[in-house]
Amino acid sequence: MPICRTRDGVEIFYKDWGSGRPVVFIHGWPLNGDAWQDQLKAVADAGFRAIAHDRRGHGRSTPVFDGYDFDTFADDLNDLLTGLDLRDVTLVAHSMGGGELARYIGRHGTSRIRSAVLLSAIPPLMVQGPDNPEGVPRSVFDDLKAGILNERSQFWKDTAVGFFSADRPDNKVTEGNKDAFWYMAMAETIEGGVACVDAFAYTDFHDDLRKFDIPLLVVHGDDDQVVPIDATGRKTAELVPGAQLKVYEGGSHGIALVPGDKERFNKDLIEFLGS
Repeated sequence: MPICRTRDGVEIFYKDWGSGRPVVFIHGWPLNGDAWQDQLKAVADAGFRAIAHDRRGHGRSTPVFDGYDFDTFADDLNDLLTGLDLRDVTLVAHSMGGGELARYIGRHGTSRIRSAVLLSAIPPLMVQGPDNPEGVPRSVFDDLKAGILNERSQFWKDTAVGFFSADRPDNKVTEGNKDAFWYMAMAETIEGGVACVDAFAYTDFHDDLRKFDIPLLVVHGDDDQVVPIDATGRKTAELVPGAQLKVYEGGSHGIALVPGDKERFNKDLIEFLGS
């Protein structure tokens, strides 16, 4: 298997398809690089080199007990980019992966980066507070952690519904979408599942976003039940000069996987890569 070994000895699994200018995909919680299969093929077919890794403690990467914070995730990403000597890279990140992307730029700059895409992403800040009234209440994050610790298999089955907005009339979510979510979630360590909640809930990315000096595409569904657009996507687009914001009407948190939305996203992504 293709493996990148990090500075602290963690083995990061990755897929590497196609050739051309590199596009690196960063998955959300509690998924892994398999969440990007449709996009990997679309991008490779369009003449780019498509790469997606499994975050530490997720999928086929080392199931470590610690290191579930965004400084570590960003440094892992840097180890991957430098290990493969990738340059002129477009980073594409979903959900929690958006924090990894933002913190990477905050810590390592943009010398290797051409452009970025944030899809249903958590920056600038998820948790509700006086300066972020549109955010998510702390009690929601407490419930997520309790659900994982109580009986994570059923918790992930239940969580898939809101992830894909499968509770909405006329949704296009398949049983396969929900099964795939469960399968990937069960391949995440239980410690990673819980620790990542604290990481994506409470990490502030305002300073990281201020260091963006590259083209940025922000894509977000207005029916995202996990990462509310008014607290995240809209604010990110306002904070980063020149950022494009595309709002998918009725779009769920799982845009890249749901039939209809994923084809639209693939088209928007390839157009952005060619711009």
